[in-house]
Amino acid sequence: MRYLTADFGSTYTKLTAIETDTASVVGTSTAFTTIETDVMDGFRSALSALTDKIGAFDYERLLCCSSAAGGLKMVALGLVPELTAKAARMAASSAGAKVVKTYSFEISKTEQDEIYRINPDLVLLCGGTDGGNKEVIIANARRLCSIDRNFSIIAAGNKSAADELETIFAASNKNWVITDNVMPEFNKINIAPAKERIKELFISRIIEAKGLSAIQQMSGYQIIPTPLAVLNGCELLSRGTKHEAGIGDLLAVDLGGATTDVYSMSAGRPTIDNVMLKGLPEPYSKRTVEGDLGMRYSLSSLVDEIDLESLADAIEVPITDVHRWIKTCSDNPDTIASAGSSDQRIEESLAHNAIKIAVERHCGIYQSAYTPCGMIFTLNGKDLSAVPYVVGIGGAIINSASPSYILQGAVGDKTDDALSTKPRQPRYMLDKKYIFASMGLLSAIEPDMALRIMKKEITEIK
Repeated sequence: MRYLTADFGSTYTKLTAIETDTASVVGTSTAFTTIETDVMDGFRSALSALTDKIGAFDYERLLCCSSAAGGLKMVALGLVPELTAKAARMAASSAGAKVVKTYSFEISKTEQDEIYRINPDLVLLCGGTDGGNKEVIIANARRLCSIDRNFSIIAAGNKSAADELETIFAASNKNWVITDNVMPEFNKINIAPAKERIKELFISRIIEAKGLSAIQQMSGYQIIPTPLAVLNGCELLSRGTKHEAGIGDLLAVDLGGATTDVYSMSAGRPTIDNVMLKGLPEPYSKRTVEGDLGMRYSLSSLVDEIDLESLADAIEVPITDVHRWIKTCSDNPDTIASAGSSDQRIEESLAHNAIKIAVERHCGIYQSAYTPCGMIFTLNGKDLSAVPYVVGIGGAIINSASPSYILQGAVGDKTDDALSTKPRQPRYMLDKKYIFASMGLLSAIEPDMALRIMKKEITEIK
């Protein structure tokens, strides 16, 4: 069987040719995604480039994922920040959406105006356990419906409010759906129904990109969001299938031009004694998206998080050169550093720092507390200090001359205190052919084959 997978990104369309008889990737290619005209043009260009590399490839099945209409921009509303608001963020991130803002309690007029300015694609409205507080979610529904923007609303809160919410939404001009509560009981999460609704909306939006409906017909399989395909690939490599074991716990980092996505496949249980878990239970498969940490389109906000003087001193490059490179990349996102140049050292140091910050945000936090019985620790989030593998995904990593240095940003620094939850002594792996999304797609049909290919292609580096 021959498969062709296509990943329609906002910038590039990436094709992967797969031969199942040999369990191998026989070729890959990229071309610019042509959103403004027709994405089929970019697909044909990528297919032509693939043919130039490997000859004619008569594939029997076409599997696709896409973020070609841009990320699904979303805001989430919940009742308590540590509970329903966090559950809403979990549901959104795992479905491939980009959460740009989370609100708690009843939103104010100022927050209403802020949502108007954000102009999201989607609002995930949560709040209250089933049978609990319903006044806040009802008040927030009214405020959302009065915002003159064309966003969709997914309500996933207290089921006791469902009838009143339906009345409010029916009187508005919003696209809406009511689904199961993301937190039906205190400290119990149920994100699967909300995640499915978000995925459906994502798919309907990306199909709107010119030409994707034709791709959908060619494929015969559902086009899914690219981040979800990558998440599926990470989970497959970690957990394996019923016939073959995966590699176990891992942390994967996808460093792009606009965002840095972090995926952890781990229960994240405490690795120190005297710990009390705080907040909601963490999912085994977790994705976070840092929309302010990117190597090109969000480079200015990444730079705001970094001490550039220290960066310049560490790599022995004049600070003026650092500022010049940052401006060049911001003005011309397609800029590539010359091999062996000082620009390359700056680029790699910026990438190292982007991963450092993104992984710090993804990992949990230990805090000390004193009790009559002595000192204990609380853990909010995952403890990933014992994770054995850090996997690099994304062009800024796989095209680097020093991918291991960039990935070292994911590791707890020696200067960190003993409570750091970042990986301590991981081994590094690299997705050199950028196949995580491709294998995530293939896993829905032939998971054993996809796992064998991943184990062959995603290799360990020093």
